[in-house]
Amino acid sequence: MKLLMQARSLLLLAVLVPFLAGCFGVAAVGVGAGALVFADRRQAETIATDEGIKIRASRRISEKFDDRAHISVTSYNRTVLLTGEVPDAAAKAEVENLVAAVANVKAISNELRIGTVSTLSNRNNDTFITSKVKARFIDASQFSANHIKVVTENSVVYLLGLATQREASAAVEIARTTAGVHKVVRVFEIIDDADARRLDPPPGKPAQ
Repeated sequence: MKLLMQARSLLLLAVLVPFLAGCFGVAAVGVGAGALVFADRRQAETIATDEGIKIRASRRISEKFDDRAHISVTSYNRTVLLTGEVPDAAAKAEVENLVAAVANVKAISNELRIGTVSTLSNRNNDTFITSKVKARFIDASQFSANHIKVVTENSVVYLLGLATQREASAAVEIARTTAGVHKVVRVFEIIDDADARRLDPPPGKPAQ
């Protein structure tokens, strides 16, 4: 009985990790750069801008498509990743146009799939895959897991972040070999080692 309870607790934690991480990110932006918990290579104002882009783009898409499509918006360093399902090619193009009109958007990676809307079971499985990839990033200790954002849609893993070529290659290999992952798509913004050192906070000092 004790082992069963422990297993259930671990499963619940795995499901909640992505949502908790999101909550921490929003809270950190709200209290200012000095209180950022995670070592994010983006400036505090960029994190806030990304959150604003996500909110405005999601609202525009929801108003236009309602429940006729399932679309997830992710913004990292003002590059927007669109994932999910739309009914046809015209809808896919229209979603991209809606997002392109949002202020501060620098680039768009349109990975929307034409087909039926995913089920709740599919989305729960995607959340679980994201949690497993993040956990393996931490276990591998080859780079800071906070530098790579993981998005999973229909068992396809999308990797975003300001990453060096070495970090990006390591992240792709770890994600690619994670159980349940069908494909890995790179949406990184590659930086050199000098930029990485400049953007990373000194040891023991919070991110700015």
